[in-house]
Amino acid sequence: MDIESVKSLFTMFSGEECADRYMPLILLSIEEVERIVLPETDMTDMRLHFLCAVMANYRLQELKSARDRSKITYAGKLVSGKDSPLEYAHRLLKEYYDMCRGLIYPETFVFSAV
Repeated sequence: MDIESVKSLFTMFSGEECADRYMPLILLSIEEVERIVLPETDMTDMRLHFLCAVMANYRLQELKSARDRSKITYAGKLVSGKDSPLEYAHRLLKEYYDMCRGLIYPETFVFSAV
């Protein structure tokens, strides 16, 4: 797995300038993805890099959401539910899991929301 590629993609998804600050999340996501890939999968496949990056972004949004349960927009509206950054990150994660369907175990289940 190309960590620099994953870091670059993480920066793109998260909007965070310093991906090095979030290396624990990036490394955790790489480890999670490596555990679920099929044995014959080419680990240099870019789809896996994208999956790792969106997974790290999802973990980051979970942490941010835990710290600040409510966000207010510039116009003063409360952001929650389907409009929250966490929900967008969750949707992206599901989409990239689908994109990697042929590369990961089909019985892989990630419990990420109630």
